[in-house]
Amino acid sequence: MKVVVSTHQGVVYDEDVDYFVIHDQEDGEYGVFLNHVPVVSVIEEGYIKLVKGEQSVYISLISGIVEFHDNVATVLVQEAHAGSTVEAAKKNLVAVRNERLEMNRKESSDFTKLEKELSENIKKTGAGRL
Repeated sequence: MKVVVSTHQGVVYDEDVDYFVIHDQEDGEYGVFLNHVPVVSVIEEGYIKLVKGEQSVYISLISGIVEFHDNVATVLVQEAHAGSTVEAAKKNLVAVRNERLEMNRKESSDFTKLEKELSENIKKTGAGRL
């Protein structure tokens, strides 16, 4: 069966697997095997364990949906990061989220600074006065 995990930034995983297990912190977990009945579920925060032979890959997930039908699983999520263990996948996810939060904070403070400079320049030049 095929599993495709995507975020708004692109495809995180796209391969054939023997089976996968979805774990959601709120709803528990369930496994999906070849020829499983169609499934649609929501994931707030959790992971997907992808098993192919003796190898397993874990992908931490935040805010998304899982759809499975005709032996194709499509996982669309806000954030997803892979690792060889659940802990490694979560660690990757946390690191990237912290990096993005810091970037957003910086951009926000830069915007505030630019807005202040614009206001000062408008006052200095007298723009907007009749």
